[in-house]
Amino acid sequence: MKPHAFVAMPFGSKPGLDGRLIDFNSVYSAYIRPALEAADMEVFRADEEQRAGDIITDMFQELLIADLVVADLTIDNPNVWYELGVRHALRARGIILVCGGRVTTAFDLYTERKLRYNLLDGKLDPATLEADRLSLAKMVEATMASWHERKESPVYHLLPNLQEPDWKSLRVGNVREFWQQHDAWENRISLACSTRHIGDLLLLADEAPIAAFRAEARIKAGEALRKAGRFCFALEQLERGLAVEPENLNGLREKGLCLQRLALAGEPSHSLDRARLHYRQVLKKYPNDAEIWALLGRIDKDGWIKKWRRLGRTSEQMVDDAAYEDALLSAAIDSYARGFKHDPRHYFSGINALTLMHLYRHLTGEDRYDHTMQIMAGAVRFAAECETDPGQLYWAKATLGDLDVLEAMPALVRKAYKEAIAISDNNWFYLDSACAQLRMLKDLGFRLEAVDAGIATFERVLSELDEPEKNWQPRQVFLFSGHRVDEPGRKTARFPQAKAEVAAQKIDEALDELGAGPDDLALAQGASGGDILFLEACKKRGVRLQLMLPFPEPDFIRKSILPSEEGEEWRKRYYDLTSSLTPPPRILPDELGPPPKGVDPYERCNLWLLYTALSYGIKKVQFICLWDGNKGDGRGGTAHMYEEVESRTGQTTWIKMKDLG
Repeated sequence: MKPHAFVAMPFGSKPGLDGRLIDFNSVYSAYIRPALEAADMEVFRADEEQRAGDIITDMFQELLIADLVVADLTIDNPNVWYELGVRHALRARGIILVCGGRVTTAFDLYTERKLRYNLLDGKLDPATLEADRLSLAKMVEATMASWHERKESPVYHLLPNLQEPDWKSLRVGNVREFWQQHDAWENRISLACSTRHIGDLLLLADEAPIAAFRAEARIKAGEALRKAGRFCFALEQLERGLAVEPENLNGLREKGLCLQRLALAGEPSHSLDRARLHYRQVLKKYPNDAEIWALLGRIDKDGWIKKWRRLGRTSEQMVDDAAYEDALLSAAIDSYARGFKHDPRHYFSGINALTLMHLYRHLTGEDRYDHTMQIMAGAVRFAAECETDPGQLYWAKATLGDLDVLEAMPALVRKAYKEAIAISDNNWFYLDSACAQLRMLKDLGFRLEAVDAGIATFERVLSELDEPEKNWQPRQVFLFSGHRVDEPGRKTARFPQAKAEVAAQKIDEALDELGAGPDDLALAQGASGGDILFLEACKKRGVRLQLMLPFPEPDFIRKSILPSEEGEEWRKRYYDLTSSLTPPPRILPDELGPPPKGVDPYERCNLWLLYTALSYGIKKVQFICLWDGNKGDGRGGTAHMYEEVESRTGQTTWIKMKDLG
């Protein structure tokens, strides 16, 4: 979806300062709207709303949610000034002022984001109109790209400590349709997160009605990608979200996690120092955020562990190396401890600080943290015992067990961990995570009797559970787009039925060249011609198939299969492919709702396919197209998919129609 612009201006013809009538509808249609559209904005003026309702309500809604407001101050229209005041009060940025003819004093004093357009006898001056439109388009682009701290509103400029309200939670009461659509969109976002359909998330992010919602969806997509181990792609999505909302705390946390994981994976240009610097910068804005302090502590803790826990090292060598790296250990302790001091409810940072302090004493023999340990132990225990969130109770109980380990009380360790296990829902990852911390302590010879008691308690239940299978991940993802077989009577032949067999051979050759096999995934629609030929070829090679359709299946067959030459035969081949297909074809409007206004269903499905492919990892995507190299008969064809793929991966196998003979 494009950024959303609202225009506040007089309607109809109104007298200017010199008494001449000015046709403001013409100013809008010939100057403002074309300039905004040239800057790739979706444009709205309150009188354009077609549904039944209150124009005042629509106006307030737009002033609240629009990415940009353009106000025309050519005349002293009280409605426009009032609307501008509302926008200035609600939002610090996203405002441009324009004025026709002679500039008013008030206009001249207001803001840098202002432009004058030329009038001649109350009408737009044809001699300068094109230049005026270009100037406005350039200012729109500059405003949308401007630094987020730059405040166009004089209210926020003159009151620098004033914070914008959480305007996303402000709802104009009578605009139910917008918020109902938003709530449905948000529910689909939540479903996509829970089902790990990351391609769905990315498409929904594109379709958010305004920039702030797109930012929110990008950040959620980044989080889902991070959890799926796609750290590079996750970082890309997070940065796109943070470009719109640079102070989104969850986005900043997630970005740090991705930087940290990329560094630990040894990715080029990534290091723990880069992740550490990121968290330091975030703490300048959020100095009291315990979670950020804990994440910073985790970097130094991971770095410390990496220094001494190496393959082939004896227990004595690991202990010696761990003690030698006491500076890293101290840095981790400091960050965790600061997090707990800033928020004593955050027992996660507290127990980590306390555990590492005990290890420091164990490894170095120094009493540097002894006094702090005595004070902190009771505070951490109290915080954990006060936990009321059902989703966090397991971790609270596990923390109590960790405290008993530190106090070297094996009997209490077993009791506390058993209480945690009882409310774990046998979540293998939760149980293994707690046990992994104990294994780290065992490697360093710390409180062995208590640690062994804890490990035995967890391993007993883990031995009764099956380790969850990792989600199947394809070696390669084959994304396909190609022409349908021509309809009977097509004026200019593009893909006649007679060439279907040759096309199938070319697709076979392409798949063989790429080594297609059972470890791969194929994504396509299921139209007659290229799609079905590709899917049949993949099926022969054992490639997993996933069909993704822009319409419900009966409509898709009617529109994309039956019109072709030998349409009935193609329908039979489609059903032969899908009759035993697991999973069945995914239907875009069923999964993600109807397309937004102005969005072509075929283009939408192309992006859905592409985003789904990319969610498995950019380097895995192999695009195969059967294409004549020309623009299609309509939107959403192979040309569109080719352009989208080339802008992202460039890994394309192009089967040219002219090579079919």
